[in-house]
Parts: sequence; structure tokens; C-alpha cells
Amino acid sequence: MMNDPKPSRPGARPRIAVVANLTASLLNFRFDLLRELSARAEVIACGPERHERTEAALAEIGVRFVQYPLSRAGMNPIEDVRTLRALLRVFDEFKPDIMFAYTMKPIIYGCLAARMKRVPRIYAMNTGLGYVYSSHDLTFKRRVVRNVSSMLYRIALRGVDEVLVYNKADEQEFRARRLMDPDTKLSIVPGSGVNLDSYAFSVPRSAPPVFLMISRLLREKGVFDFVKAARILKAKHPHVRCQLLGPIDANPDSVGQRELDAWAREGVIEYLGETADVRPYLTNCSVFVLPSAYREGIPRTILEAMSTGRAVVTSDAPGCADPVIEGKTGFVVPVRSPVELSTAMARFVEDPDLVVRMGQASRKRAEAAFDVKIVNTILLRKMGLLGADETV
Repeated sequence: MMNDPKPSRPGARPRIAVVANLTASLLNFRFDLLRELSARAEVIACGPERHERTEAALAEIGVRFVQYPLSRAGMNPIEDVRTLRALLRVFDEFKPDIMFAYTMKPIIYGCLAARMKRVPRIYAMNTGLGYVYSSHDLTFKRRVVRNVSSMLYRIALRGVDEVLVYNKADEQEFRARRLMDPDTKLSIVPGSGVNLDSYAFSVPRSAPPVFLMISRLLREKGVFDFVKAARILKAKHPHVRCQLLGPIDANPDSVGQRELDAWAREGVIEYLGETADVRPYLTNCSVFVLPSAYREGIPRTILEAMSTGRAVVTSDAPGCADPVIEGKTGFVVPVRSPVELSTAMARFVEDPDLVVRMGQASRKRAEAAFDVKIVNTILLRKMGLLGADETV
């Protein structure tokens, strides 16, 4: 086996600590990976809040859940010291051979704690640099946050075995801003992957066309651009339906209930609320739309939509366009361009065959590049848990 992690206890299985910024993400985004890890190692998964459904699912695959304190928003030094101290205690007790952290704060404090506890192998997976590193609306406050974040990355990533990112733009940003040592290995992986069996193909409905956006209801995610595009589209094609699915966020940038109610009265948007399972909504739509201005990694919603056989209309924000083959699996429009967004959506109304044809191409693209088995094979090989010729 290549890159054998060599557990510190002779004859024992390797021990792996996975550190997340949201407990539910362990189930929603990492469950297949955790199941593969658990088949080969002793695994703990660290998350900041209790989540009964996630903890029960992890227990079924032999993964132990450990809660640790984490303030996801802002930079409160007292809260962040609590996070670091908690992870130090976890690693001191568990004594992992491998530490794998994803998203910013788990990377920073997980890598720091792992280095302080001399964990032999450390991996950091950045799932998207996010709004802090976006080039739009660069306020003084965000510039300060970016500088502090960059400094913390540089400190935390010293000596890690490998940094993983989802797209070329983030790879370039990591290198240009020197967020890690020049000799640290940096690789691109194709997102979190998607379980092709769970997100099964279905023939999309082409008439009347239904356009679906799934997202947290944040301005930076393109919600207002979607609404403006829907308004333009429905003025010419009143029979089309434009649906919005996702939670109202506590962020001050979030859409409010008053705006949602106004859009519903106008008849421009059908707000579907929020859900733990997006699959029925994808099945009932024709085309998936995500006009995000946010600096994504590779949006999981796009991968899920492609897996179910849905064409995608998205923006050229870093990460969003990466899965889409322009003109074959969907269309890419400039960020914050509702007119161009409506024009791209109208192409499916005026040529309904595109809905099915591009949807089939999307599924094939998901099978070839974004199958979660492909992603997990890459990650397990990097951790030394699979040989060069083995797959999950």
C-alpha cells in the first residue's frame, strides 16, 4: 500500500480525525467518504453542534461523533482559543495518525492543533475561499478580515502534508497570496462528488418549463438576480415557472420574508421553503439555475442537479462554471447579469429539446467527472489507505 500512514500502535488500524464546521455536513457532504474511511480505519468526526440524525447515521457506519465548540462567523479571539483548546484535548485523547479538516476555521484550528500534538499526517481541504476573497464590494472591513484570514492560513498550513482545493481559481489564489509554504503540495479535487445512485437520473419535464434555484437566500448567492431574470422571462413567456428553494439566513445580507411574500404576490417566484432532501424538487424541475456571485468551491447543488439529468445555468463566479460545459450541459453568464441570465433561460423555453438533450449530457458529465467514488478514491489514495491501482 502506497504512503502507508503507519499507525503508532503496532497491529492496530490507523486512526483518523475528521474536523467539520457544520455537523450536518458530515452527513450531507462527507458520509460516503466517512463510510470508506471507517472500513479501513478507526474514525472520529468532530462537529460543533449536536445533530441527532447525523450522529445516528455516523454510528451506523462505526464513526464516533465528537462535539467541539466553534463560532463559524466572525473572529472572536476568545471563542477561537476555546476551539483550539478543545481540539487539542480531542487529539490528545484520540491520538490520530491522520487529521483531515475542511472549510476555513476547521482547517486553521484543526491544523494548528494537529501540529502541536504531532499528528503524523495532516490534510486540509478548502471547499471554497468564499466571500472574504471575492473581488466584488471589497470594503475596508472585508479587506481587514481577508488580511487576518490570510495570516492565519499561512500559520496553520505550515508543515501540512497536502492542501486540497476544488478549482483552478482557488489554486491560483492560494499560490498568489502565499497562503501556504511554496513547497507544500497543493492539488485540485473535483468537489465533494455526488452519489449517482442517490441522485438518480430522471427525464426532465420540458413543458411548461420549471426553473429551480436552490441556495441559502443570500444576495451574494444571486437570489435577486434570479428574481429579476424571472421577471424579464415571464413578461415574454408568462407560462414558465421559477422556483426558489432554501432557508432564510441569519446573515444581514439575506432575503427577508417580506420580500418573499412580495415576489409571491407578484407571481414572479414560487418560494418552496427549505428542505432536508432536494431530490423531489430536482425531479420536478426542468433546468437548474445558480447565478451566484459568491466565490464557490464547486457548488454541491450543481453536481446534484447534473446527476439527476438537469441542464444548468450558472454564473462565471469562481467554481460555479467549472462543472458546466458551455452549450452542452448548460450556459454560463456573467456575474450580476440578470438580463443575460434571462436570455439563457429563455433558450430552454424557445427550444424545449434543449432541456432533455442538455440534461442527458449533464448526467454523463457527472458520471465521468464528479462521481463520489472518483473523489473518494483520490482522497483515500492520498491518505495511503488505497494502493495506486485500487478504487473504492
